[in-house]
Amino acid sequence: MSAKAISEQTGKEFLYKYICTSAAVQNRFRYANVTTETDFDRLAQEHPWLLTERLVVKPDQLIKRRGKLGLVGVNLDLNGVREWLKPRLMKETMVGKAKGILKNFLIEPFVPHKQEEEFYVCIYATREGDYVLFHHEGGVDVGDVDAKAKKLLIGVDEKISEDSVKKELLTHVPNDKKAVLANFIVGLFNLYEDLFFTYLEINPLVVTKDGIYVLDMAAKIDATADYICKAKWGDVEFPPPFGREAYPEEAYIADLDAKSGASLKLTLLNPRGRIWTMVAGGGASVVYSDTICDLGGVNELANYGEYSGAPSEQQTYDYAKTILSLMTREKHPDGKVLIIGGSIANFTNVAATFKGIVRAIRDYQVPLKEHEVTIFVRRGGPNYQEGLRVMGEVGKTTGIPIHVFGTETHMTAIVGMALGHRPIPNQPPVAAHTANFLLNSSGSTSTPVSSRTASFSENRARVEASPAKKAKKLMVHWSFQSLETFISVNLSSVSVCNSFPFRVAKATTLFSKHTKSIVWGMQTRAVQGMLDFDYVCSRDEPSVAAMVYPFTGDHKQKFYWGHKEILLPVYKNMSDAMKKHPDVDVLINFASLRSAFDSTMETMQYPQVNATIWKFTPLPSSLRASLKRVSQSLDQQLLVGGIKPGCFKIGNTGGMLDNILASKLYRPGSVAYVSRSGGMSNELNNIISRTTDGVFEGVAIGGDRYPGSVFTDHVLRYQDTPGVKMIVVLGEIGGTEEYKICQAIKQGRITKPVVCWCIGTCATMFSSEVQFGHAGACANQASETAVAKNQALKDAGAYVPKSFDELGEIIKSVYDDLVAKGVIQPAEEVPPPTVPMDYSWARELGLIRKPASFMTSICDERGQELIYAGMPITEVFKSEIGLGGTLGLLWFQRRLPRYACQFIEMCLMVTADHGPAVSGAHNTIVCARAGKDLISSLTSGLLTIGDRFGGALDAAAKQFSKAFDSGMLPMEFVNKMKKDGKLIMGIGHRVKSINNPDMRVQILKDFVKQHFPSTQLLDYALDVEKITTSKKPNLILNVDGFIGVAFVDLLRTCGGFTRDEADEFVEIGALNGIFVLGRSMGFIGHYLDQKRLKQGLYRHPWDDISYVLPEHMSM
Repeated sequence: MSAKAISEQTGKEFLYKYICTSAAVQNRFRYANVTTETDFDRLAQEHPWLLTERLVVKPDQLIKRRGKLGLVGVNLDLNGVREWLKPRLMKETMVGKAKGILKNFLIEPFVPHKQEEEFYVCIYATREGDYVLFHHEGGVDVGDVDAKAKKLLIGVDEKISEDSVKKELLTHVPNDKKAVLANFIVGLFNLYEDLFFTYLEINPLVVTKDGIYVLDMAAKIDATADYICKAKWGDVEFPPPFGREAYPEEAYIADLDAKSGASLKLTLLNPRGRIWTMVAGGGASVVYSDTICDLGGVNELANYGEYSGAPSEQQTYDYAKTILSLMTREKHPDGKVLIIGGSIANFTNVAATFKGIVRAIRDYQVPLKEHEVTIFVRRGGPNYQEGLRVMGEVGKTTGIPIHVFGTETHMTAIVGMALGHRPIPNQPPVAAHTANFLLNSSGSTSTPVSSRTASFSENRARVEASPAKKAKKLMVHWSFQSLETFISVNLSSVSVCNSFPFRVAKATTLFSKHTKSIVWGMQTRAVQGMLDFDYVCSRDEPSVAAMVYPFTGDHKQKFYWGHKEILLPVYKNMSDAMKKHPDVDVLINFASLRSAFDSTMETMQYPQVNATIWKFTPLPSSLRASLKRVSQSLDQQLLVGGIKPGCFKIGNTGGMLDNILASKLYRPGSVAYVSRSGGMSNELNNIISRTTDGVFEGVAIGGDRYPGSVFTDHVLRYQDTPGVKMIVVLGEIGGTEEYKICQAIKQGRITKPVVCWCIGTCATMFSSEVQFGHAGACANQASETAVAKNQALKDAGAYVPKSFDELGEIIKSVYDDLVAKGVIQPAEEVPPPTVPMDYSWARELGLIRKPASFMTSICDERGQELIYAGMPITEVFKSEIGLGGTLGLLWFQRRLPRYACQFIEMCLMVTADHGPAVSGAHNTIVCARAGKDLISSLTSGLLTIGDRFGGALDAAAKQFSKAFDSGMLPMEFVNKMKKDGKLIMGIGHRVKSINNPDMRVQILKDFVKQHFPSTQLLDYALDVEKITTSKKPNLILNVDGFIGVAFVDLLRTCGGFTRDEADEFVEIGALNGIFVLGRSMGFIGHYLDQKRLKQGLYRHPWDDISYVLPEHMSM
């Protein structure tokens, strides 16, 4: 869920439009908006009630407690409103710690009423359902409504009733108002559900004898429900919090985000700041902001944002140039720093995204040097070594100081370097290559038969003797964009501690080496990644048994199992797959956002399935809650899962194979972790593998406000798992689930060492609210702040570092202590089997080369924008080169002069058609009337083009050029052709003559004579025409001949071609292409004409056929 605040005007508009209640809601749509541009005379014309009623005016900028701040003008006329606005409109005001400008006001009718007619009502979402709060005393002095108000919990998928409202909420309301209030509250709750509100507060709600008045309103809606509510919401605007301006660059990035499958976010905090960030990943973006603030950079932090989800090179370029443009507008006396950071990517090609950033740096190299910008880069993931190399090279070539670091450097170490708190290492990064991890490091050519499946600190025989219990039901959600995973598991082995209010699984294992899955969707890359992981874990069989894809019939799909090729079955529907694979206990569902809910509900009905994993962007909270309720009714509990080293991995979890091997995820270690952020899971894998013996299991519950499971679901499971010796928790600002860990530690339910850190500590330092990358990363009360939770965890006995920078050190310290005590006994490493690298990835890395099967030099469609002969398609349209210019690019690889483009277009126009009697059109018509399709009919006509029909352009150009170039006089040329018994191509017409000239030729001749710099060959052909027409008037230079010789003049004299190039284009048949392209328009016209006229099958009449049979046959 992504809860975003809307303006009061928008909230009231939704209420007035869509609320369904018998209560008389007054003053519907009676509001007027005022800004600096407002013309009050026009405003009064649009809203006549402004001149007749007493008014209320207030700012509509997400400001709380406006009445107590003196920001509400009451009982005024329109002139009074204008006077009240004068000292306030566009004036800077302090609201709490936020300083902002008042620039948007709302005018409404003043409602005279008594104090006892004011009430308070609020509806908000929680994990358990939706709470309705009501207090019989509303207004500015309502006080602590959480303590005072009556509360009614409406459970997930439950319905509200007027009786329950009266019974639970309206006990202190006068009897004469109970009915109308109950009806209104029921209507309000239904509106809240239907339009996917997450928060809706009205204070005061006034009830008089005339009806109900909604005076002040505050609301948030679930932005992830846009695909459901778009028709009702319209293009809803989300205003920034008061104190933070809305910048056009933010809107630009938001628009890019909306048009992309990737995630692109930007919030400007202080455009004059010297510290700028460009961070990949929602969780990582919070961590970097935390570290900057922890090191004293809060007042200089210029922006918050993130890019993730594998953006393209162009998208990354657009994002990067926006950042660079903003940071180079105003100089800072100390220079500026740009931190390009991120955790270890799962599937994003780091080198590809860095290409976009490098392009932007090159474009802005001059202003970057003028503003003394230093860039610090730290990144990991697929092909990150190449990305870092390219980034380092651009620093050398541009002279911009760029320091690059990979996974060998702690993620946030570059922040300390950038801010001068730690030295910048002189040594370059390790010159490793992605491919290095895929080589057999043991030096043996043989492949190990198996690798260890027990914990790295356990005896293998012990584990085999006591296998972990298998979970009955398991459901997992994989989100590609946020890299989250939600799993639903039935905790079949449960013990309840009387002193601890949690149901806990003992030694419950989510996955084993025997887990089998079905993948819904044609996600071949994810499946191959799972199979490669299975292979290096020495599984006996692939973890993917089959795939389901409803858009094709049943078939087989090819994959690799180590060095071998295997076939996996693909089914059209899920039921067939389930029947044919009864051993499957996991379903991975890659359904789209719009079908994810329905497909997941279907999945829950298969009793054989222990796990369901579905890939999509976050669902609206109400739908997520419905899934949770259904899973619980089926004896399931929503949990989280990501990777079980040595056993099973979900989709792209853990990244590509190089990261799997580098982080030793092919065998279990002793440390289990649970994280909010999926993207940060890889970073935890890296940190844990470098500081301990590795990961036993890792899960990520996701950054949603109401995730599918909570931290204690996993921490307690780890506590009861013998192979887990220590636990790592990466929490986040927002929610209170971390306090349950504190309670469990204090009560002795958790005895294993727990290392905890909650990210988002920077939030309390900002003057205005910032919505971080995760929807749930927002504190609604002091106890939900990361600072408060870190302190509580520390007080409870957890190991809490001072910052994320120290997380690895704390983990290592705790691990070393456990090793010293003998709790962990590190075992000897077992090398994993080698897995060949895919050809496509090896090519991407530049490790191999292969001759291309095709070569092309006219078009490139691989990038963000289609390119014609080096010219981007946007430039093609901007330049208005037309069809002739486009043909010049694709046929001749040249940007032709304007007159040449026009000539080409004229040639296409004059050759488009010449009636139905010619052979090509005739064939097309016959074919069309035989019921053939357009392509077949067009081809039938085109096949008639040759020397006798339409194909004389090339031949005429060649004959005339050869004669002219050899120095023959026109008469000599005519005599030679006659002597050789050859026709002069391009001379002669069946109908037209010197006395009945072809107007097509005349039009072209006038244009050529006026615009071409030279017409030597045309003049030569016209001299030939004089000779031939003197013998016979119809031996004219026809349209084919004219175009042929004129085109030779064009190629030779336009300045774009050498003589050899011009002759080559004639030789290879380019000129005939003009006739083919032009006449295709006419053929298509004849086809459409015959279909439109509904002409039947053509049969040639007998009287038009001369039957001449041999005499001996006729006798």
